[in-house]
Amino acid sequence: MSQVPCYTIINSPDLEVPNEMQLKQDLEKGDTNQKIETLKKVIKLLLNGERYPGLIMTIIRFVLPVQNHTIKKLLLIFWEIVPKTSSDGKLLQEMILVCDAYRKDLQHPNEFLRGSTLRFLCKLKEPELLEPLMPAIRACLDHRHSYVRRNAVLAIFTIYKNFDWLVPDGPELIANFLDTQQDMSCKRNAFLMLLHADQERALNYLASCIDQVNSFGDILQLVIVELIYKVCHANPAERSRFIRCIYNLLNSSSNAVRYESAGTLITLSLAPTAIKAAASCYIELIVKESDNNVKLIVLDRLIAMKENENMEKVMQDLVMDVLRVLAAPDIEVRRKTLALAMDLVYSRNIGEMVLVLKKEVAKTHNVEHEDTGKYRQLLVRTLHTCSIKFPDVAANVIPVLVHFLSDTNELAAADVLIFIREAIQKFPALRALIIEHLIEAFPQIKSSKIHRAAVWILGEYVEGQQILEVIQAIQQALGEIPMVEAEQKRLAGDQTDDQGQKVDGGAGNGSSTTSDSNATNKVTSDGTYATQSAYSLAPVTKKEKRPPLRQYLMDGDFFIGAALSATLTKLALRYSDVQTDPRAQNRLTTQVMLIMSSILHLGKSGFPSKPITNDDVDRIFICLRTLSVRTPEAVSVFRLYCREALGKMLDAQQEEDQRVLKEKQRAAAKVQPDDPVAFAQLSNGRDNQLGENVFESSLNQALAGSKTAQLSDIASPNNKLNKVTQLTGFSDPVYAEAYVNVNQYDIVLDVLIVNQTNDTLQNCTLELATLGDLKLVERPHPVVLAPHDFCNIKANVKVSSTENGIIFGNIVYDTALNTNVVVLNTIHIDIMDYIIPASCTDTEFRQMWQDFEWENKVTVNTTFTDLHEYLRHLLKSTNMKCLTPEKALSGQCGFMAANMYAKSIFGENALANLSIEKPVDDPDSKVTGHIRIRAKSQGMALSLGDKISSSQKQSVQAA
Repeated sequence: MSQVPCYTIINSPDLEVPNEMQLKQDLEKGDTNQKIETLKKVIKLLLNGERYPGLIMTIIRFVLPVQNHTIKKLLLIFWEIVPKTSSDGKLLQEMILVCDAYRKDLQHPNEFLRGSTLRFLCKLKEPELLEPLMPAIRACLDHRHSYVRRNAVLAIFTIYKNFDWLVPDGPELIANFLDTQQDMSCKRNAFLMLLHADQERALNYLASCIDQVNSFGDILQLVIVELIYKVCHANPAERSRFIRCIYNLLNSSSNAVRYESAGTLITLSLAPTAIKAAASCYIELIVKESDNNVKLIVLDRLIAMKENENMEKVMQDLVMDVLRVLAAPDIEVRRKTLALAMDLVYSRNIGEMVLVLKKEVAKTHNVEHEDTGKYRQLLVRTLHTCSIKFPDVAANVIPVLVHFLSDTNELAAADVLIFIREAIQKFPALRALIIEHLIEAFPQIKSSKIHRAAVWILGEYVEGQQILEVIQAIQQALGEIPMVEAEQKRLAGDQTDDQGQKVDGGAGNGSSTTSDSNATNKVTSDGTYATQSAYSLAPVTKKEKRPPLRQYLMDGDFFIGAALSATLTKLALRYSDVQTDPRAQNRLTTQVMLIMSSILHLGKSGFPSKPITNDDVDRIFICLRTLSVRTPEAVSVFRLYCREALGKMLDAQQEEDQRVLKEKQRAAAKVQPDDPVAFAQLSNGRDNQLGENVFESSLNQALAGSKTAQLSDIASPNNKLNKVTQLTGFSDPVYAEAYVNVNQYDIVLDVLIVNQTNDTLQNCTLELATLGDLKLVERPHPVVLAPHDFCNIKANVKVSSTENGIIFGNIVYDTALNTNVVVLNTIHIDIMDYIIPASCTDTEFRQMWQDFEWENKVTVNTTFTDLHEYLRHLLKSTNMKCLTPEKALSGQCGFMAANMYAKSIFGENALANLSIEKPVDDPDSKVTGHIRIRAKSQGMALSLGDKISSSQKQSVQAA
């Protein structure tokens, strides 16, 4: 089927191949319903590669005369796909009878039969069949019904395009037809023919009715836009004649026309008014269109406009209009909109943008929706970027963002703290304001991670009298000290001082129950009394509401206890600088040390659900020792080195962002040093005046498989040779090799088959089957191979997911004596054709790592002796991107851990964590370790693991 034109593809499951005699009998003697079912079966069998030359005459005699509409429809498909020529290429005699039957159908009083027959004639490629029908086709142009007339125009257009000698006066005929028509669909088809067959006539017609274009139907307006686009690209001097028409079509009632007009306008003109009009039109389309897919497509067009330096400056004034798109509920639309607005915003309108974002933040409060949390996160990150890019607005943004710290969505609160950490380091003038808001929000925080990060920031940047405020806030969040005694009292049922604590500090929210004595009387099953002591009860019998930090510790999270100890140590050391009175210094230090020792005591008491870990014990002891001994080295670590480490990390992040930005700018450079200089006075008026040719770029993408790949690369011999797979041996009677061309969701196998024998091979058939998420679209046709002859057979395979697929099969052929089979080598479809490097934040990586359930652990087995070389080899062989910064990987310490991330073209995520080592003192030792791969689907995780294992084997064999 790949060698002949094919218009209709009907998917069918594996059919049983019936007897030809049975089919003939059903077609001859069956009733109408049986004929319909048999005809459907014959069509499916023909599409699957079967051949029934004997059925043609049976169908002409017994089925063609039937006037049933369903049979008429099925016959159109049958005559479209059935072979109409004999083996020598001549038309079959039976087709003359078919031609006569269709001539009668073209004169049938039923307009549906006439129209569908005309549509069928568009698909015929045999001029001998079409020639006798031409008078009847012409007559259909004057039919009373528009369905017949518009299909007659299409039939004449197709025939003129393929065999212009059958209708030499086609353009003139259609031009006269266009002048007399009122129906929009007929006018559209006629204009479309003139556009492709005779542009001059099409332009004359457009010029005659250019003022009425706005009143035309949308189908005709779309063709007019296409004509203007093509004419202006071919001859830029015509732009002034038609650009006003394009401007008018931006106000069309049809969204499709407005979209195409805006796209055409910016390729024809780079004037600021044109860019502004087109961008405004796109924004209106996004706001008014309800379909999310349309919103995303149009947003991509706006982003593409922004990439053009000439357009970006004009679009900067439209930031507030772009932000109107945030009204859409879809998270992906909002994400792209915020990214676009962030790229376009500048100092004049940043204030207005921040106000809009503040309103959006307010809207997300008390709204329960599955994407609300993600949207809050997006808003936080956008406001973060605004503040870092334009420091003047940071003071307005910080109070809004601090409210997020009490949010139940931990990710949004974490993003707020990341912003606060960067802002407090970069903007010293805002430190007092940030600390003040952070202390206010501290009691409302609901997550252990957020409390831990907030405690670190407070300990690092609080100065002066605010130190006492922070310690008081921490004490209120911890509750009564010492904690073990307080918990014993609580269990014993005594009235604790929590209520008093609440009155004094305003943060103690523990509740207590009172009882008259430590023991209570209980009645047993036999009616006797038993005494039960509070000390004999398990600690979990009462679920008390405790202050937040105390609750974390009781739940066994002592890591926050260690972080709290480090913060309190920093505060005590800093307080000694601002407070000269030794008694006040000692009082604060002992207070702090009491809290730390109380945390240690609680961790070992058995009250918490999990005991304190040794690491946390060691860290708290170091803090206690530092406060008691105060050696200069330990003090400098707490006072200086922590903040220096943060500064270095933020600088490294900034350098990485600058590097990525530079790479983007370098990639966008279009003018090379050795490019010729274009002089406007000497040019012919066509060069560099228009934007890219959209039709050519879309054709390039269709053929090359991606926007970045060039046709020259795809067509280069080296590229093809790299993808050739040998299927049989050189000594086999039939030699076969396949060129595997992967084009996104399709795989095309171009199989070369060579007959190496002195015999003629009859019915030489390539039989293929697949494993994995691959599906063979059609069965290749049998061929006849002369001695030492060769042929090419093409087969199409559909791909539905990122998984290693296998194509296998054999070649079957008949000789004069018997039937032979040659088994083919398997073709492995490489997963790398569908995987592209991608990037994500550390938080997103951790979240996905937590969510994905499929993990594949691959042990490192390689000859590489250098950790960095092995990482580069792994990135190259898996198409993944290393998310760990270069600075974190630099140096030789004998150990390396790195995170990697990639995405498939089907939208699947793949995560990998590399953990490798080698002895530093033995330079010749090999790299050891393992790689953990996580993905949402099992196939992705296994396929990526197989790819890593095979690349390791290749490197070992090469060594």
